[in-house]
Amino acid sequence: MAQPAFDLYLPDRRDTPVVFSSPHSGKDYPLSLLSRSTLDERSIRSSEDAYVDVLFSQAPQLGAPLLAARVPRAFIDLNRSADELDPALIEGILRAPHNPRVSSGLGVIPRVVANGRPIYRGKLPLREVHDRLEQVWHPYHDALRTLLDESLNLFGEAILIDCHSMPHEAIETHARSNQPRPDVVLGDRFGAAASRIVVDEVEAAFEQVGLRVARNAPFAGAYITQAYGRPSRNQHVVQIEIDRALYMDEATIQPRADFADFHRLITDVIATIAGGRAQNRPLAAE
Repeated sequence: MAQPAFDLYLPDRRDTPVVFSSPHSGKDYPLSLLSRSTLDERSIRSSEDAYVDVLFSQAPQLGAPLLAARVPRAFIDLNRSADELDPALIEGILRAPHNPRVSSGLGVIPRVVANGRPIYRGKLPLREVHDRLEQVWHPYHDALRTLLDESLNLFGEAILIDCHSMPHEAIETHARSNQPRPDVVLGDRFGAAASRIVVDEVEAAFEQVGLRVARNAPFAGAYITQAYGRPSRNQHVVQIEIDRALYMDEATIQPRADFADFHRLITDVIATIAGGRAQNRPLAAE
């Protein structure tokens, strides 16, 4: 691929250990993908976290880096392990031990989009898959690791906010009948990926602007949360899933009329998360 795999937005002065990432908001769909897909240009976007990179775009102005994918999830899923290869899609892959994500068509090279709709007409050659991993997956994760290592070196801790959106129907399905439906779901793999103090701070930032928050259900965190969450070494990851209906029309994949208002609300959340940790930075960060 000639185009960059991601955009990296850096602050003029990095004064917080917090890093924001948006691995599923990429919308640069290669013609090679569109021409081989069974889906039209709108359907293929159904698993995209549309506009999440825009919602968190003010992070650099608030002292925190933002890493945002340019390549779409339908082409390669940056929130999967590089070895989650689907034998039903990729030629020459032997069947591995059962992996529910791969079995459902949601491996690192997805076979389906939302609601199980197939992306391709046939199988993909293994060489093409390796090219995608080398050109997109590895550069993105190299950049992510670098950002977290820099935070650890500068501040003695790193906090990754892994930014996603969720279909409104996902919340409808999992909401309890006697409780309000959450607007945001935080995933920390039930405490394995981040300390409770960090997750409490993130939850409070969303609640402060009037959003209802749940934890780990129905989304507890996927590969990025699992791979980078290391609370024992002061490296924390919190996955954020925001209800898409709050800011976009899911049928047309267009922003709502009040998108700018919700954008400002999320900017306030960013300021609280990043600013709260900036106050605790060691003198060595100067």
